[in-house]
Amino acid sequence: MYFRHAPDIWRGFPELAPGVIAVSGIRPDVSVETQIEPFYQIARQRLAGGTESELPEIQAWRRAFSRMGLKPTQYRCASEALLRRFRKEDALPSLHPLIDLCNAISLAFAIPIAVIDADKVIQGIEVRFAAGNESYLTFSGDTEHPESGEVIFADAANEAHARRWTNRQSGLSAVSDGTSSMLIVAEAMHASARGDVERLIEAVRSQIREIWDIETASAVLTPVDSVFSF
Repeated sequence: MYFRHAPDIWRGFPELAPGVIAVSGIRPDVSVETQIEPFYQIARQRLAGGTESELPEIQAWRRAFSRMGLKPTQYRCASEALLRRFRKEDALPSLHPLIDLCNAISLAFAIPIAVIDADKVIQGIEVRFAAGNESYLTFSGDTEHPESGEVIFADAANEAHARRWTNRQSGLSAVSDGTSSMLIVAEAMHASARGDVERLIEAVRSQIREIWDIETASAVLTPVDSVFSF
């Protein structure tokens, strides 16, 4: 299995800093409430001075969405959507302990994190521009076809596991209690992205180690070292 970005993605977005983690053996029968609260508190402190749209991490993704021809207030990156909900409700719904943990860390760093059921991915994922013939399964069970030129997470079977880059994941590879292998992807575009993604990846890994006593494989990718094999 692999995760990579197509060369034209690197050329078009040279500021990109992606971090990736592969993990197996996560059990759903644990509580992460104690672990996520410190990350919630960081998010509260960051939002105390204004809205999520003012954060440099979010502003960078808004600029990227504009470059992709998308209206940033119509299509938000995942971390902005989470922060917006958290600012209004001071909480997030509980979905799965690993997703809850990654959502909390995403709030603290204001960086989008995708958690993907790797068993539903054929061969691997390439972040690339869509040709227009790929299939995307919504959470409601409908099949869509991303527009040509849209940035997607595509596998070897032409399935799109995310649309509009960091906007929305696929229902096909959504994590459930039965998921055995997971791929965690964090991507940032702001000025200090690489260092922040490195810290984010270490935060996720250390929490997984503490909660589940599991070691993970990870990498922070670059245009030169651009493929993560797992």
